[in-house]
Amino acid sequence: MKKIIGKFFKLLFSRLCLVGFTILIQIILLLIPIFYFSNYYFYIYVIFSILSIVAVLCILNDRSNPAYKIVWILPIVVFPMFGGLFYIFFGLNKVSPRTKKKLKRIGNKMAANLHQNKQTFEYLQNQDLDAANQARYLIKHSGCPLFQNTKRYEGLFECFGAGEEKFIRLCKELEKAERYIFLEYFIIQEGIMWNTVLEILVRKAKQGIDIRVIYDDVGCLRTLPLGYEKKLISYGIKCCVFNPFIPILSTQLNNRDHRKIAVIDGHTAFTGGINLADEYINVRERFGHWKDTAIVVQGAAAWSFTVMFLSLWGYLKRSNENLDEFRPTTQNVIYQHAQGFVQPYADSPLDYEAVGENVYLNLIGTAERYIYITTPYLILDNEMQTALCNAAKRGIDIRIITPHIPDKWYVHSVTRSNYQILVESGVKIYEYLPGFIHGKTFAVDDKFATVGTINLDYRSLFLHFECGVWLYDTDSVYDIKDDFLTTQQLCEEITLKKCRSVPWYIHLGRSILRIFAPML
Repeated sequence: MKKIIGKFFKLLFSRLCLVGFTILIQIILLLIPIFYFSNYYFYIYVIFSILSIVAVLCILNDRSNPAYKIVWILPIVVFPMFGGLFYIFFGLNKVSPRTKKKLKRIGNKMAANLHQNKQTFEYLQNQDLDAANQARYLIKHSGCPLFQNTKRYEGLFECFGAGEEKFIRLCKELEKAERYIFLEYFIIQEGIMWNTVLEILVRKAKQGIDIRVIYDDVGCLRTLPLGYEKKLISYGIKCCVFNPFIPILSTQLNNRDHRKIAVIDGHTAFTGGINLADEYINVRERFGHWKDTAIVVQGAAAWSFTVMFLSLWGYLKRSNENLDEFRPTTQNVIYQHAQGFVQPYADSPLDYEAVGENVYLNLIGTAERYIYITTPYLILDNEMQTALCNAAKRGIDIRIITPHIPDKWYVHSVTRSNYQILVESGVKIYEYLPGFIHGKTFAVDDKFATVGTINLDYRSLFLHFECGVWLYDTDSVYDIKDDFLTTQQLCEEITLKKCRSVPWYIHLGRSILRIFAPML
């Protein structure tokens, strides 16, 4: 009993509860004047109705996804007194001129330090026009170049189908660091995984190596204490907290840093779905067995991740470092042959270009035989749903693996609400019976693949800072495919009969939750 009471008080006085309580007070303070001036109800109603009309016009003319427009117009129509006001505080996602100027500097810095080798692109263009068109899109809209593996080594790619494998390899590479280590993660939590990494970082910092860490404040809201960055700084580790969570009503809280990047000396980089917390390596069990995917890129292509990190670091710290000083030295170059092409890419929620979604749509559109997808969330907008259904209808073997044990029941309900229309179109859906699958991968036709941080949900596709690696004709494409097929053996197929056997009240609940899908 004492243990339960202790947990209750710990939760009650946690940072999450205190923040929620503060926001609740602000909402109440907004509503009090409306009730206080209830004698002037007619005038208040007219003013707020005009405000709601203006809000609807802003929504209709906004360039955001249509699903967002619907989810905001609905409450405004139902509650004209409050809908417009709430949209101003929560839904109006406008970037200030000052922020635009800063973001432009990030883009300019990336462009100045990432250059496309024309011969590499032309070689791919002569080899496969569809692949070249996808690469061209990323060059233009993500600013990240395409790399080719040649005998004069430029890149080696290795995929990991479990967090445990990535953790072991990450620690080995961290131990080899001679100049710098950069880590950027959505979630960091004290435990075996993070404490092991931290011990290496502290030791390397004492050796004079440049150690930098970026973590997202909302991602770590329940996992790290307030002011944890001061602890890291005391160890000699430079630290930035992305978009610190201040309990003030603001739409900027929606934009999070969901990237997972580790860079060692500019020649080795990791990304994928794996954060620095114990459930990702199955030391701690939360939702059954945790299945995840990561990739390590070594060679010239790792420089793209170095530039991604340093550009964001400069934005957060308001610094202007010379990135050339961080280029890998010739001593770090490993001569090894690996075939194919690789292209790291980044996605920002503030530029009206859904890079992550368009990478997925391009892969679906060029598929000729199969598309294998793993995703923790299947919360689809109309474009993605239509693309998957049409591909299945034209005979493409589309298979999607989602979790069987969810991390959030309401999100999983929306995921399952998308099953029937996909299955009716010929898409095969599988749920991972041992637990939770967190990998974000596409494998297409033994030619294309992508691994990264981008979920098939609205937050990843439109609201978060994300990253990934696009692959063509590399051994890793087969690794991702093989990992999918191995994982599929541990899954239950969701048949049309199973979809139709769901009770009507569950269908109703899922239908209601789908209305709010863009907010989940």
